[in-house]
Amino acid sequence: MYTARGPVEGEDWGAVAAVVNERMAARRVGQQELSALSGVSVSTLRQVQHGAGRRVQNKTLTAISRALGWPEDHLSAILLSSGTAPAHRSPSPAAAGDPEVAETMRRMEVRLEEISQRLAGIERAITMND
Repeated sequence: MYTARGPVEGEDWGAVAAVVNERMAARRVGQQELSALSGVSVSTLRQVQHGAGRRVQNKTLTAISRALGWPEDHLSAILLSSGTAPAHRSPSPAAAGDPEVAETMRRMEVRLEEISQRLAGIERAITMND
């Protein structure tokens, strides 16, 4: 039987929250819609979005990742890598045929990830100062 537990050292739930919230905003997806797409309850999504440190099952992170258009292990990798994005990236269908579009998208993804990491750092600093 699965029981919830607190945060584990080395897990960065704040980074997970930051990237989930950013992706939801970018895709204009609300909690209800993401819940329907992922099969994850709204209350669990809310906890993930707030970086509450509640340990959710890996299959929950997988479902959210998939619903947001990421590889299945994307959120798990962020959780365990102190806010850095996983090394692998799936190329988008639009980029597959046009090298110029692919390069532009790659640069945008890199920049977006840099911004995400900075935001996660700012959020951590604010949380530590409270």
